[in-house]
Amino acid sequence: MSNQPLAERLRPKTLDDYIGQEHLVGKNAVLRKMIESGNISSIILWGPPGVGKTTLAKIIANTLQRPFHVLSAINSGVKDIRDVIEKAKKQQFFSKPNPILFIDEIHRFSKSQQDSLLGAVEDGTITLIGATTENPSFEVISPLLSRCQVYILEPLSKKGLLELIDSAITKDVELKKRKIKIKEDQAMLRFSGGDARKLLNVLELVVRAEEGVKVEVTDKKVLDRLQNNLAIYDKQGEMHYDIISAFIKSIRGSDPDAAVYWLARMLEGGEDIKFIARRMLILAAEDVGLANPNALLLAQSTFDAVHKIGNPEARIILSECAIYLATSPKSNSAYSAIDDAIALVKRTGDLPVPLHIRNAPTKLMKEIGYGKNYKYSHAYEGNFEEQDYLPEKIKSERIYHPQKNPSEMKIHERLKKWWGERF
Repeated sequence: MSNQPLAERLRPKTLDDYIGQEHLVGKNAVLRKMIESGNISSIILWGPPGVGKTTLAKIIANTLQRPFHVLSAINSGVKDIRDVIEKAKKQQFFSKPNPILFIDEIHRFSKSQQDSLLGAVEDGTITLIGATTENPSFEVISPLLSRCQVYILEPLSKKGLLELIDSAITKDVELKKRKIKIKEDQAMLRFSGGDARKLLNVLELVVRAEEGVKVEVTDKKVLDRLQNNLAIYDKQGEMHYDIISAFIKSIRGSDPDAAVYWLARMLEGGEDIKFIARRMLILAAEDVGLANPNALLLAQSTFDAVHKIGNPEARIILSECAIYLATSPKSNSAYSAIDDAIALVKRTGDLPVPLHIRNAPTKLMKEIGYGKNYKYSHAYEGNFEEQDYLPEKIKSERIYHPQKNPSEMKIHERLKKWWGERF
């Protein structure tokens, strides 16, 4: 069989061959319309691994017949960026369209590296296409982000994954030589997690292991092959989402041993320390929450510290935070409260703000009742006086429900003292 991976051999060349992301490149979708118009702005493609970010960038360049330059944030510096920009400037003549610069893992670029792109993106010397697995709001500097349109790519659906398997078996030059029957597909689909590259790697792994022309793919064969080749996927970062999931669930489940173990697995696998710190920051609010509000402060300090310290010392800071979060009491009351509030807003619409708590900066507003009868809390004993703050239609709704941990039990007692039977 060919030394070129199946995923690379099957990489589509046109939008019509591209599987998935219908919301972006399907009929009349926003990105397809932009490509077909011939005018593409700088964009950032955000989505998990193996959903077609690089492929889409190449299709855009091929469709528009633009010069295509590729940089990887892992091994490119400011000098490499400047070299590409200089080449792009030399290619600018007559009405020739500007080149496309594709930057893989743009979230790994430092501020200075991103700064070096600004001028060329702004004046149109290059059209930037960045690919990232991380939220660009956190990792891409604001001036650059404001010059790019962000498009979110989604994991492939079951339908898309099955279509991909069928395409591989019927179209790939190597697999067509074999008589492949997919007897069972659940293990392949489950392991892929919507990642096309991972799915094709598994299919190829099973096919390569079979002797003879006939190949029957079963769940057992898939699981057996993956057990024997698990290190391949770890080394290539294919288990990124599985391991971060294990890490988060270990902390949520209050197991510090497991938390530190999965942290070590991520560090040894080369995981981005900022990604780990950011996930703990989210977890501190989502899972520890008001049971221990100091957890959010420590997680924020951890996030700031790993940015300043870097590896290898960052491992100590991350370990301290992971253990602290794992051994803290847990509450998701704040997480539940905001989700319930958002659901209430969607259900009830834009209810009017009660008149007595409206802002009244003008005489006219005061005359029509804005701010009338508002009770200024600090003018009352204990800095509290009961009044309605929710719209009339939903004033009896309960959104925040304190949970039974020492910190929130104190909050609950305070709320009962203030509001009586409401809490």
